[in-house]
Amino acid sequence: MASGEGLTAMRDEEKALVALCCSVSMSAHRSPSSHFLLRTVSHPFPSAVFAFPASWSVDDWILAGEWGGPFGESEIDACLFPSLRSVGNDVAARVNRAFLRSFQRLLKDSRLQAEVHRALAEKKRIVFTGHSSGGSVSVLAAIWLLEQFFKSDNKDQVFPFCVTFGSPLVGDRVFSHALQRQDWSCCFLHFVSTVDVIPRSLLAPLSSFKQEFQAILHFLCPKSLCFSLNTIGEPLVIFFYSTVLRNALSISCHRACLSMGCTNPLLEVIPGFVKLSPYRPFGTYVFCSDNGLVSLKNPDAILQVLCYSFQLTSKEDLSEVAYRCLEEHLLYEPKIKKCLAMQDVVSMDGLEVIPLCLNDGISDEMQSIETMLEDLQLSVEARLCLRAAGEWENQRLRNQAKIDANYSKIQEALRSLSDYRATCEIRGLGYYDTFKLQKDKEDFDANVRRLELAGLWDEIVEMLRRYELPDNFEGRTDWVDLGTSYRCLVEPLDIANYYRHAKNEDTGPYMVKGRPRRYKYTQRWLEQAHRMPAWSSMESCFWAVVEELCIDSSSSSRPFEEMKDKVLELEKEASMWLSSGKLGKDVLLEESTFVKWWKTLPIQHRLGSCISSFMNGENMAGR
Repeated sequence: MASGEGLTAMRDEEKALVALCCSVSMSAHRSPSSHFLLRTVSHPFPSAVFAFPASWSVDDWILAGEWGGPFGESEIDACLFPSLRSVGNDVAARVNRAFLRSFQRLLKDSRLQAEVHRALAEKKRIVFTGHSSGGSVSVLAAIWLLEQFFKSDNKDQVFPFCVTFGSPLVGDRVFSHALQRQDWSCCFLHFVSTVDVIPRSLLAPLSSFKQEFQAILHFLCPKSLCFSLNTIGEPLVIFFYSTVLRNALSISCHRACLSMGCTNPLLEVIPGFVKLSPYRPFGTYVFCSDNGLVSLKNPDAILQVLCYSFQLTSKEDLSEVAYRCLEEHLLYEPKIKKCLAMQDVVSMDGLEVIPLCLNDGISDEMQSIETMLEDLQLSVEARLCLRAAGEWENQRLRNQAKIDANYSKIQEALRSLSDYRATCEIRGLGYYDTFKLQKDKEDFDANVRRLELAGLWDEIVEMLRRYELPDNFEGRTDWVDLGTSYRCLVEPLDIANYYRHAKNEDTGPYMVKGRPRRYKYTQRWLEQAHRMPAWSSMESCFWAVVEELCIDSSSSSRPFEEMKDKVLELEKEASMWLSSGKLGKDVLLEESTFVKWWKTLPIQHRLGSCISSFMNGENMAGR
């Protein structure tokens, strides 16, 4: 869908796709298949549309107890979804466990994988869709396929697309963040009726009233013989609506305060006393009102609209609104058809210019935005929250600009250290050992560069930890590469400084207590970007392992046999890193700490060592 501020137009092919997805999604509920409905089309482009039916059993919506308490969330399956994690905080995304379980069963028990790969082989675009909880399953299916694309060498394949209708939320803040980092959020389009309660339902602790929620699901099922307020019971409908609304507003207020930069320490304490839903929106949301469509991409702004457009106004009757919030969940097909007949979509991504009230003389574009804001029944308070969400995103962009301004400064400092490394080799002692001795002015200057770079990278890592940079910053290859160069060139100097000042005697081994967060992060950054196994890029820590082995070897109480496994592991890695050039040849110089230590090992071991071929004749003569 076209993006931008103000009025945008959906192309005819986009309208056709959305209409098709909505129709197939609703048909999936009536299909005899219990897994998915597949529809192939040639217009507007060759596509295979996979529609997943919703489940109307409460156990397929919420799993409590061991699966995450009242909101039923758990860590994502890292084997199926390795990209869904935060690099900065080193935490995996959390997802609704019941929806994840449904998708895992789908992969195992159905022909989904076979049909998807057949469609790909036929050069069809894959579209996943679903209504209600079927939409949540389609989200996981789309991410699963995106993960397959990440591992594939076929760069010509068109990314899958996912369209949902009235879908409940699926994952937490990290889930949304990771999709933005991978640049996958653009693959998801969510249609939500303004007052539909189900897309907001997981903002409430459903496990605390599972029996009541099961009654709601029973009457939402399209196959139910009756649907009336009297049959469900007015108290139950009002209770459900009120519970969801109350929890949604609590989350909205908490998030808005954070976006506005409130420094009250209670904000950090509240989640410890009041359990707030972890679920957050992602992708593009299109809100369907009586007068048209409103699109949003900012996750914080989407959350605010989900909460505030759902409120009861002073003129409305509580029972009527509660009933309508359920009824709307079944009316997507006629509502989408009506909205698509309208020519324009109002984009509210320019959040900072959202009017707080209707003013005379505003532009036609702003008039259309104001009309939709009123249609969504967004109060002045809600509009302030939307502005705060926009300002928070702008602040993150300003933070990124500040960090980008330091890029060349970091490059210059790294070039200086690279030149210093070259002079160390000329002096015949090696980069690590020369810096550790700190005898010359050049060593002092290198230490100044090390400290300057530490300050710059600590600022970056802290911003990432607090999500103060745009989500896609972690996906920028220029910074991944710069971070790797920094880690490989500078961490050996940190290790040398650590053992030069005998910090290990007070703090413990560098790898256990002394390694700064900036190196852990840049290592995870590389491993995530290139889909490498965790801890597979440890060459920058080579000298820390050597130092600890030197300490163990000097202890008369530690025989070689007790150290042998660690020695063999280091030699294996050193052989690999020396062969690939990840370790410089200066580690093999005669006066190198590594060579001196290696010579103290038993001769029988050294003769059979996998790195003996790297040792020159002079070194080997010392056996």
